[in-house]
Amino acid sequence: MLKAKVLLVGPRESGKSVLANFVSESIEGIGSYSPTQGVRILEYENPNLNGSSKGAGCRFELWDCSGDQKFETCWPALMKDSHGVIIIFNPELPSHLKEIEMWYSCFVQQQPLLDSQCLLVAHHKPGSAEDTENLPLAYPLTKLKLIHSNLEDDPEDVRMEFMKYFRSIVTSINESREREEMSILS
Repeated sequence: MLKAKVLLVGPRESGKSVLANFVSESIEGIGSYSPTQGVRILEYENPNLNGSSKGAGCRFELWDCSGDQKFETCWPALMKDSHGVIIIFNPELPSHLKEIEMWYSCFVQQQPLLDSQCLLVAHHKPGSAEDTENLPLAYPLTKLKLIHSNLEDDPEDVRMEFMKYFRSIVTSINESREREEMSILS
């Protein structure tokens, strides 16, 4: 079975743990807000995502990373061997719009990751207004796929968007393996 490591990063209290729990179908930590200390790793298996005939499915490690910058010294270790990055933010907080530029710079630009391996998620908390369609994103962020998540109104749409993203990560891993195999053969 294919294995993929995906980091969930972003500012504090943006909803990373909520989305990690939702996607992995975990009930761990549901309830009141409790800041993640360092990192929390959830495993999620999807037998239907592997597009090639090699192996069946994919096991994802979702690394739910703390949004607290006091853990910055740990970031290089968290980034090691990651296949994708999901940057999650609260679109109603102007500080988050500025802060996600730093998360992109640290977690995407400083690794050998392509923009296609990154997903930007504007996470709408329950009861929030959703008039944030035209977000004033800085240039490098405008190149990324942006989805809006609202687990109250459209949980299945959110799940489908995550599955599309995970499918693209599996494709990227398979293509990388094929290139590596071809370079060994030639």
